Amino acid sequence: MDPLRVALAQFNAVVGDLSGNAAGIVEWSGRARSQGASLIVFPELALSGYPPEDLVLKTDFLAAVDRQLTELAASISGIAVLVGFPERRGELLANSAALIRAGQVETVYRKHRLPNYGVFDERRYFTPGTDPLVFEIDGHQVGVTICEDEWFPGGPGQQAAQAGADLIVNLSASPFHAGKGLLREQEVLAARASEYGAPVLLCNLVGGQDELVFDGASLGADPDGSIVVRGPQFEEELMVVEIAEGRLHGPLHDALEPDAETYGALVLGLTDYVAKNGFNGVLIALSGGIDSALVALVAVDALGPERVRFVTMPSRHSSDGTRSDAHTIAANLGVAIDELAIEDAFVAFETTLAAQFAGREPDATEENLQARIRGTLMMALSNKFGQLVLTTGNKSEMSVGYATLYGDMAGGFALIKDVFKGDVYRLVIDRNRRAGRPLIPTSVIDRAPSAELRPDQTDQDSLPDYDVLDAILEGYVERDLGFDGLVAKGFPPEVVEHVIRLVDLAEYKRRQAPPGIRISTKAFGRDRRMPITNRFRGTR
Repeated sequence: MDPLRVALAQFNAVVGDLSGNAAGIVEWSGRARSQGASLIVFPELALSGYPPEDLVLKTDFLAAVDRQLTELAASISGIAVLVGFPERRGELLANSAALIRAGQVETVYRKHRLPNYGVFDERRYFTPGTDPLVFEIDGHQVGVTICEDEWFPGGPGQQAAQAGADLIVNLSASPFHAGKGLLREQEVLAARASEYGAPVLLCNLVGGQDELVFDGASLGADPDGSIVVRGPQFEEELMVVEIAEGRLHGPLHDALEPDAETYGALVLGLTDYVAKNGFNGVLIALSGGIDSALVALVAVDALGPERVRFVTMPSRHSSDGTRSDAHTIAANLGVAIDELAIEDAFVAFETTLAAQFAGREPDATEENLQARIRGTLMMALSNKFGQLVLTTGNKSEMSVGYATLYGDMAGGFALIKDVFKGDVYRLVIDRNRRAGRPLIPTSVIDRAPSAELRPDQTDQDSLPDYDVLDAILEGYVERDLGFDGLVAKGFPPEVVEHVIRLVDLAEYKRRQAPPGIRISTKAFGRDRRMPITNRFRGTR
């Protein structure tokens, strides 16, 4: 049997951009044909983009998909194409893959297993398929599956192998979370190839879509379960793989280290959110603290310094150290910085409210006023210049409500809302290491974290040490452990009770937060959905 050359198109589709996605599919198919491929595989729902969500409930959208698929098929020659699309079947919808050959849609495979957990809600839209698909090309029998079809034993991949397929190809849109790459390799692809006794190729989507990031890292596994093909993470790539004598031969890129993975997800997620939504740049309130420092680093790596603008807004409580560090960071990153002191505005608010506040001591009200003045200034600049405001709150703060509505939460994209405080430090330190110089001054890393909204304030006046807080939050938020389970792990009962109470009370704040990039398996908004009105308290 002659070898078969298959191209995996690790493709960055844009949700709803049917003509743009189709043009990309035609271009990539031509490139694959020129490299001797007989078949090119695109990711799941590549024509519509993934996830299309309620777009697939619109009849005009589905009609446009139908027209675009027909035009696409007529535009491609000399190579067979597998491309994902939402298929209208009378009153039903399917998550489908079209086999395009000889200028037309030859046949269609419909996804069997529809995930309905975490960020997935495919059963809201689609009806599962029931039949396997095996087709012949260059003397080889190729079985087709879509994403979740391969995540558990048996299923359509096994059916295709039993029907004689000597290669299984999987069209995938598998979103990133920390550790997902290794899981996808070992527990999915390697396991399925071993079970089938046939090589398996997985073509994964790449790119940012709102809060989700798809990391690419397309894969190939031989029948013995060894990973022999791996695409790069967080970038588009056309990989040509050859199958000969039951084995795969193709590129094997190195997997990224965990911190580099997380950082890469943040960069790609921000790059695509800005580009796909048409913003001309971003605004960052640069305080001189560690959180805004990480946001600044990611923004410059994603967009370049010319599309980033820093604003520092010192108050009567701002230290000389943070003020100086903000300017040093801007200089190190080559970004323009504006300084807008908020003292006059704060005094005006104090004067306006003096009669109403008479006889009451200053408290969090005055602290929040400062944050809200800053939020108003940032949004004014955004309105005037059309730049996207990036908020700088991390997951530790968002979990316990250590953030001000309409203040530091005001903005369009919460870049690090799914990154715990301890991880913020680690990512900044790693980025400094990779730069070979302190882009972020060591004073920022070493300084005790503070909102600087009252004299001598530190975060630990109100919160446990972040190493303890993050560990409790990891259990309560990400693993759904309750009070008893956390205390059994050795955390002090009074601290656990305090943290749980803060997390539960802050749900109304998180509902009003901007979208942000999903890094964990339990991100606020996409994964964790708790009622605001809720009298259950899982404490003593």
